[in-house]
Amino acid sequence: MEDIYMIMNGENEQLVADPVPFARSYQLEALEVALKQNTIIFFETGMGKTLIAIMLLRSYAHLLRKPSASIAVFLVPRVVLVHQQSEAVMTNTDLKVGKYYGEMGVDYWDAATWKQEKDKHEVLVMTPQILLDALRHQFLRLDHIKVLIFDECHNAKGKDAYVCIMKEFYHPKLESNAPHLPRIFGMTASPIKGKAASSSEAHWTQISKLENLMNSKVFTCDSDSLNQYIPTSTPYVWMYNHMGIPHETFKCLELDLINLTKKHELSLRRPTVPESVATSAKKNLKKLFSTFLFCVTELGVWSAMKAAEVYSREEENIFIWGSMDVSSKRIVRAFSLDAAKVFSASMLSGSKWSIDDLMANVRDGYLTSKVMCLVKILLQYRENKDLRCIVFVERIVTAIVICNLLNELLPGVTGWRTEYTAGNNSNLQPQSRKEQNDIVDKFRKGTVNIIIATSMLEEGLDVQSCKLVIRFDPSATICSFIQSRGRARMQNSEFIIMVKRRVNFQVQCNSSALSRVKNFLASGDIMRRECMSHADLPCEPLEKDLYDQLLYRVTSTGAIVTLSSSVQLLYVYCSRLPSDGYFKPNPRFTIEQQTCTIHLPNSCPIRTITVQGDKKILKQLACLEACKQLHQHGALSDNLVPDIVEEETEAQDSGNEPYLDEHAKYFPQELVGLCVNGSNVQYQFYLLELQPGFQYDVKFQDILLAVHTKLDDDLENLDLELDADRGKLIVRIKHIGCSELNSEQVALCQRFQNTVFRVLLDHNFDKIHENLNQYSQGNGSYVFNYLFLPALRSQESVTVDWNCITGVHYPKNVSSGKNSCRFSARGHGHYMHTKNGLVCLCMLENSLVCTPHNGMLYCIDGTMQGFDGNTLLELGEGEMVTYKQYFQQTHGIKLQYERQTLLKAKRVFTVHNYLDRSRIPSSKEPRNRTFELPPELCSIIMSPISISTFYSFSFLPSVMHRIESLLMAANLKSMHADHCTQNVVIPTIVVLEAITTKECQENINLESLETLGDSFLKYAASQQLFKTYQNRHEGLLSLKRKKIISNPALCKLGCDCNITGFIRNKQFDPKTWIIPGTNCADRILKEEMLSPSKKIYVEGIRKIKQKTVADVVEALIGAYLSVGGEIAALSFVAWLGITVDLEFVPYTRNFAVKPEMYVNVGKLESLLNYSFRDGTLLIEAVTHGSYMLPEIPGCYQRLEFLGDAVLDYLITLDLYDKYPCLSPRLLTDLRSMSVNNDCYGQSTIKWELYKHILHSSPELFRQILRAVNSFEESPSTFAWESETFFPKVLGDVIESLAGAIFVDSGYNKDIVFKSMRPLLEPVVTLETLKPHPVRELTELCQREHYSLEKHVFSSQNGVMYCTVEVEACGVVHKETRSVTDKNKETAKRLTYKAVLKRLKESMSVKPNGSLA
Repeated sequence: MEDIYMIMNGENEQLVADPVPFARSYQLEALEVALKQNTIIFFETGMGKTLIAIMLLRSYAHLLRKPSASIAVFLVPRVVLVHQQSEAVMTNTDLKVGKYYGEMGVDYWDAATWKQEKDKHEVLVMTPQILLDALRHQFLRLDHIKVLIFDECHNAKGKDAYVCIMKEFYHPKLESNAPHLPRIFGMTASPIKGKAASSSEAHWTQISKLENLMNSKVFTCDSDSLNQYIPTSTPYVWMYNHMGIPHETFKCLELDLINLTKKHELSLRRPTVPESVATSAKKNLKKLFSTFLFCVTELGVWSAMKAAEVYSREEENIFIWGSMDVSSKRIVRAFSLDAAKVFSASMLSGSKWSIDDLMANVRDGYLTSKVMCLVKILLQYRENKDLRCIVFVERIVTAIVICNLLNELLPGVTGWRTEYTAGNNSNLQPQSRKEQNDIVDKFRKGTVNIIIATSMLEEGLDVQSCKLVIRFDPSATICSFIQSRGRARMQNSEFIIMVKRRVNFQVQCNSSALSRVKNFLASGDIMRRECMSHADLPCEPLEKDLYDQLLYRVTSTGAIVTLSSSVQLLYVYCSRLPSDGYFKPNPRFTIEQQTCTIHLPNSCPIRTITVQGDKKILKQLACLEACKQLHQHGALSDNLVPDIVEEETEAQDSGNEPYLDEHAKYFPQELVGLCVNGSNVQYQFYLLELQPGFQYDVKFQDILLAVHTKLDDDLENLDLELDADRGKLIVRIKHIGCSELNSEQVALCQRFQNTVFRVLLDHNFDKIHENLNQYSQGNGSYVFNYLFLPALRSQESVTVDWNCITGVHYPKNVSSGKNSCRFSARGHGHYMHTKNGLVCLCMLENSLVCTPHNGMLYCIDGTMQGFDGNTLLELGEGEMVTYKQYFQQTHGIKLQYERQTLLKAKRVFTVHNYLDRSRIPSSKEPRNRTFELPPELCSIIMSPISISTFYSFSFLPSVMHRIESLLMAANLKSMHADHCTQNVVIPTIVVLEAITTKECQENINLESLETLGDSFLKYAASQQLFKTYQNRHEGLLSLKRKKIISNPALCKLGCDCNITGFIRNKQFDPKTWIIPGTNCADRILKEEMLSPSKKIYVEGIRKIKQKTVADVVEALIGAYLSVGGEIAALSFVAWLGITVDLEFVPYTRNFAVKPEMYVNVGKLESLLNYSFRDGTLLIEAVTHGSYMLPEIPGCYQRLEFLGDAVLDYLITLDLYDKYPCLSPRLLTDLRSMSVNNDCYGQSTIKWELYKHILHSSPELFRQILRAVNSFEESPSTFAWESETFFPKVLGDVIESLAGAIFVDSGYNKDIVFKSMRPLLEPVVTLETLKPHPVRELTELCQREHYSLEKHVFSSQNGVMYCTVEVEACGVVHKETRSVTDKNKETAKRLTYKAVLKRLKESMSVKPNGSLA
């Protein structure tokens, strides 16, 4: 094939044919034509049209490969073909293929998402509506498409998406001689989709319309040249005499079905059945009635009975006539079951099926002659055990019952197995694609012999093993005829068309049916002949009125809405407006003569549109004008999609940004220094006063903390509280001045504290010896550089106990066992024999010793006067032995100096986390009881050092951890202060509370502040959005608020402000505490600049969850709010990067009505104790979305959005102020029980506010009435204790009234609280607080080790269902509850409460049945 040159995109581009090696000659000929001009390939099924399309793509591949901006688009009419054709392209090319269909959510993609897809893929396979929408919104552009393939292009008729693509986009560009038009390639088995034409001219007329629309010429070959490649089936017409059921039987059955319908419709009139459910169920009953009558007349009584049985089965999910709730399903299934009984009763009992006696069943009306004819046809092939047959029927119900019949009749005679396949366009639940594919696969393999199929099997799915095709119902179009015939692919296959004889002329067959079959058979050759004879005629331009429609084009993007697409776009826009279970925000049309008025829902920025024009297109003209005005008001974006769609995409994108959970852990610069030898060092000295709240025989010693930099002033005003084993220990910090230490003194101090802490942390003699010299040696690295020194206090001053520091001896070999004394004789001259030799008693009385026989370390606190080796020691059970005997028997040690006085000793203290709030204080500590030690068994480690020093030092890691945390909080506070123009003073301890998570297990954590900050941020963002976007509906405002206050958004802000480094999210572990001044290879400090003037140190990386960062950000907002008020909170919010203010902005809207005409203003103002300056706010606050009057241009949704946040904030603030010392958990529970829909709903009923709600929903009226009656029976319950379901509307009204007062009062929160608080009485208190059922059940199951399954939600017809299951002691407790406005939380609460009640009842009964 020679190369082809074309002028494309203004340049010469060479297209080289790239065929596959197994292509046939006619396919190569078709490819050559397609490369030269727009082409429609007309070959019958199985001729390899897709392969030609693939070869065309291969020829264009060099123009499509990335980084080219060009793409090819492959359009297919059904989703199943998206997968099939994309697989074919991927198999035969190296191009990158993308697949697109509705279930992927492409309807809600924006321009950025489509750009990503276009940049990733070179061939886009999709259904046509997706491309049409993308072109209309200008997400994709026609000039970027090089090749545009239309599979099954015969569908291009009427208002099909194929037609719209060509008329709206291709032909206008063609007429304007625009460059960059795509190559059009169509594929069809029949260029005519309608009924067969009567003449050759009529055939050509229809074909030429397709050619002109597609601007493509049809290419085909004569049938003889094609038949040598693909065999065609032989057609046969099988005529049958129609014999229906007896007339008397039919009339009786019809009457029975009518009575059944009335009976079940009557059950839908109960007040408990919602109107929407009843309406839906009635429609389904009528459809079932029609379906059963069809089965009776066309298929027979037995078939109708089978259909009714199928519909009545609980496990059969065959309805998609609108989603049905449980009660509606029950009614429909009950009707089907009753119908099955009626049909069964009309048949003789005990009748049996027999192949030889089918005629008797036809005479009795059990089967029709048409069904019997099908059985007879099949029996003609009974000898073929490997039969593959497809029977095409029109209805799925026909497929189901015939499948049942054949599976009862044929297996015993032929061994054949029958299945049915059902498509998607049906009133019955279609099979899944997997089920369809499984059936076809079994058919290919021969395990299924007969498929009863609807039209879904006519095109697309390839079934080459079929030898027999039967048309049980006639083809409606020539295309259907050709495609179903083409399913018989094997050699010598047969195509049988069943035709009914005319009743009046039994000899002649039905002339119209037969002539239609003849026309269908002849049409293929006629179409090929006409296409070939007109191949040289060029395509004609479309008539102007076909594509030159009225449209609205957005200048900035080129997006368009046409007259035909405007109706759909308007309905799509309205469907995205806020709604509930009581109204759908659809437009209402009023047409009078040549005027059309559209009434739009209350939440639209425009309420009415009125146009005049041609009555035929009047509704479309009005919709087009509405779309134009909605865009001008910003309700439709520049891509002509609802504003909320783009907002959702942005919110989703911001929420899906990758989050790296690894963050630096900061360490305060005040406690860091360089290791440099040889110079004096200036230190700031702080006195740590340890004041116990308990009695103990070991006294505390004050400690001096020496640091390089002065610490935050707030530390001196704090009492650090530790939970010791015997009670509370208060540590006070006091700055006492500064002083210099020389390098020798620093080395002594570091050696001293290193040894003391090693003793306390390790309790291991060998480790002490190993680590004596591990302190910093001046290598120039950053270390934790501060000192702990024992202090001496007098009335006038505090000094360092240098005697303790410098007087401590460190033997070079304490375990040598030499008896020579290394210590100078001091003290009273009283010496004792030790492992070190002869030692002065003064060296032993305040020392640390080791007993090598058991490796223990002890603090010596004096001698036991009167106790020596011969003193009796009482063992258990009254046994008495001497100390000498004890050590001989227990340790095998014979005391050499039995008359030496025993030493009084305590084991070395253990370092704990004394900040741990879960520590349980004990009155005694067994490990620190007094021991009596013979001096000769002791080896001195340190001396002199008092037991008080060790005891006091054991608390210092916890003290220092708290000081480190406070310094981190101070550093974070100063970061904000550096950027704050206002003088905001906030205590450091409050900031520390905000950055401390509950995982730290300390007596402070962020939960209370987080609750407060969350409510303030929600309030601040809500009022800002409310006043900024005054013409936007609540749904859009909620999305915008979510972008501000969602966890991902707050986390990002926290990361950007480096807050993550300050977060404390791990419990303090003394084992990992670094002794100051020591080198640690895995805790290397690195300097980092947070700002030009702010330095911090990084001591490692740790993981922090996204929600934790967001919680800390909210808690910090709450911290500034709790101390500095709203001004301080706003300054911190601004530092984060959130722009909000609390300034009042007037609420402007067109609301020209007199409030007194619609609501009782005086009564409402009396209840609210507030007089409105603008009474229209009161109307707006009580108007439900269902109440659509032109003069009331709004509903309560916007005010409810604002009032929800205002009330939440005010109640939270009130609880925080009322209970300042309340635990975070109780505060959260109080808030949850005070701020919820049930609490507000009760108030609405109690004060009869529901009587003032303006709505027009009968279902809402019934729900409110039911709630009122239920509340009157048990009016005193609190919030989630109530069993009553409160429609969300009742709670919304409380919030909208709060919002109305807030706006009317000029954002005066005090007035709002004063007005609304009395309505919410009685408020929940600590005495009336009950745990939430969800938490109570969860904790009960955890405590009792019960199995709690995760709750399951389901939603049908506006009803939300929740199911919860608990297995306790082998018994399953399962409950389901429902609410009617899709409120998940209410359904969940009611269900958990029901299960909890059952569980408690079962637990209160003992196994023998008596009460526990």
